[in-house]
Amino acid sequence: MGPLILAETTASVSELKKDPMRTVATGGGFPVAILNRNQPAFYCVPAKAYEALMNKLEDIETNVVADARAGQAVIKVKLDEL
Repeated sequence: MGPLILAETTASVSELKKDPMRTVATGGGFPVAILNRNQPAFYCVPAKAYEALMNKLEDIETNVVADARAGQAVIKVKLDEL
């Protein structure tokens, strides 16, 4: 079994060097796996996809904090008191 490639689109390092923006565009807004000797070397992720990924990670982290605090006493505060 070969290495796991976590993208639908792949390109070689040579293709990336030749035309980086075209390589990114081939992914249609999704990550492109960049291969070196048919092995995934890294993923080329468009800015919007990366931003969405970071937002999802932040949401997961926030949910972990909220879950950890579940069941704790609620402290009512008025905005004027802050």
